[in-house]
Order: sequence, then C-alpha cells, then structure tokens
Amino acid sequence: MYNKILISALGCLLAMQVRAARVDTLDVPSASMNRTLRAAVVLPERYIHAKKRDTTPFPVLYLLHGGKGSFRDWLTKPADKELLQRLADQYNLIIVTPDGDPGSYYFDSPLVKTSQFETFISKELIDRIDNTYRTIRDRKGRVIAGLSMGGHGAMFISSRHPDLYSAAGSMSGVMNINTATWKVEADFAKSRSENFAKLLGPPKEGDTPYPGYTMVTLADQLKKNGLPLIFDIGVDDFLIVGNRDLHRQLMENKTPHDYTERPGAHTWEYWENALPYQVLFFSKVLKANQVAIP
Repeated sequence: MYNKILISALGCLLAMQVRAARVDTLDVPSASMNRTLRAAVVLPERYIHAKKRDTTPFPVLYLLHGGKGSFRDWLTKPADKELLQRLADQYNLIIVTPDGDPGSYYFDSPLVKTSQFETFISKELIDRIDNTYRTIRDRKGRVIAGLSMGGHGAMFISSRHPDLYSAAGSMSGVMNINTATWKVEADFAKSRSENFAKLLGPPKEGDTPYPGYTMVTLADQLKKNGLPLIFDIGVDDFLIVGNRDLHRQLMENKTPHDYTERPGAHTWEYWENALPYQVLFFSKVLKANQVAIP
C-alpha cells in the first residue's frame, strides 16, 4: 500500500514538472554589431502544451539584466530559481531575457560599433522572437522592464520606441548616468564614468553630462509618449537620488506613473521581491489592451 502511494505521488510530481514552463536558449544574430548574442526564452506551460490547431499568440515581456550581468541572471541569481517560470505560467506570458553586455546601458554607442544595443533590443531581438514563437506582433502585446542598467535600458528604449511597447518598468534603475549622483565609492564612480566616456565621448559639464541618453533628461518625452510606466527602488539603494528626481519631474509635468520606494538595497533579494509587482502591473495593461490570455 505504501509503495502504491509513493509511486502515485512520484507520478503526480513528474506530471507537474512536465507541464511546467520551459526555458529555451536562443542565438540571436546582430547585423548591427556583426556578432551573435544569446537570449533565454521562458515559455509558459499553456504555450508548450497548446493543441496543434491552437494558433493563439502570446504577449511578451522583455526583461533586461544589470551591469556586469548576462542573459542568464534572471534565471540563476534569484533565490527562487523558478521565479520566471512561475510568473510565465501565472500570467500566460512569454518572458525573454537577452544579453546586454556587462556595460552597454542599452543605447547605440556612436563610438563603439560592437555596442548597438538599442538597435539590438528594439529591432533584431524582436524580429527573432516574433519569427520563432507565436507572439502578438504588435505593441499592445509587448512590454519591457529591467533592473539597474537594465532598468535604464527598458525606460530609455521604450521612450525612443513607443510604437513597439505598451508599457515599461524599472527596478533600481540608473535614471541618471551622471555618477556624481550615485552614493558609491569614488573608484566605482570613476570606472563607470570612464565606461560612459568610452561609449558616448567626453561628458558635457553640469548635472546632466549626457542629455538625451539619461532618463532625467527625458521626462517630457515620457509625457508625450503616454506609455504606462512603473519604477521602484529600495530606500537604501545607491541610485535613489536619480529615481526620486525622475519621479519629481513626472509629477511636475503630470505624467501618470507608478513609483514605489520599499525597504531594501541594490540586491537580488530586492529585485526578486519587486518583479512580481511589475508583472502584475503589466498584466493589467495587457488586459486593458485585450491581449492577455486568461
């Protein structure tokens, strides 16, 4: 009797595992950078086990990693290694985590030909995903978010391509790439400043050395675009000054947005907690767009 119960329990467990979300690793050629990058693609259980005649397209969340990271970070760094899989299953959402190099900040560098990540994320990656999977090939079914460097990337790319995304989010994002506003050690600030100079050239003097490339100079553009926005940060995060500045500007120019400060710092513990709130926000946007899969 005991053996039968054990076998039955194991069978149920295996069935649950088989019917869970699946993670693909995809090679994504980049003509703009003349190289191939990688992306992880989390496919919800409902997508995987759809009937052969079911051609239902799925919405997609593009989720960007932070500085010195890789496309695998969101799958390996949280304490809950199944976080993305559970969210994909819960919301019937494809989640794509692309490579963004250790310090690209997801813009097209006018100086470094191998760092054209605005083009890569907004065109080459979308084309590859849409031509490989059953996706909603319209901005109504496409959202973008990220952490730290990726938070900057998500907000920046969506601000320049509102025709491609229906919402954007940032967790602990670099809303001001002027490292003088970061609460960090001098050596780290210097290394990041040198990285920006390599990618963008010598900075202009003043509080915003790279206007047009940093979110605190794009509040009016965000208002004009009218995309639903969500960004949050921990109260002990070294990037909080830039986030508060952008929030203040959006309040002043009356741009609707969701801004939250929570206990926490620039850590995976914070981001693991923050992501479900952002995905819930996106799910409401997708429902309003009538593209969410119930």
